[in-house]
Amino acid sequence: MDANGLESLPANELHDRAVRYAVRHGDFGFLWNLLKVIPAAEAASGNDDESANDLSRVSALLSDAIAAGEGELGEALKPVYIDYLTKHPDA
Repeated sequence: MDANGLESLPANELHDRAVRYAVRHGDFGFLWNLLKVIPAAEAASGNDDESANDLSRVSALLSDAIAAGEGELGEALKPVYIDYLTKHPDA
């Protein structure tokens, strides 16, 4: 699916596709990148307190990565998922 088609999908579906593909293919680089961008996405979605907590706790980042397709955080991370999924059209 191309970027235009992916844009129309909800954030939680993009998250699920991207994370499922990364896990299935052992793409720890993508998963690590997701963990690194979550604090900025938290801040962009208005959760400054959560962003500060994420920077200090890796366990919070891991938990966030699992649920990072929901709500405002999922919306803020849509470009990350779309970029990844366009590079892996079989996802």
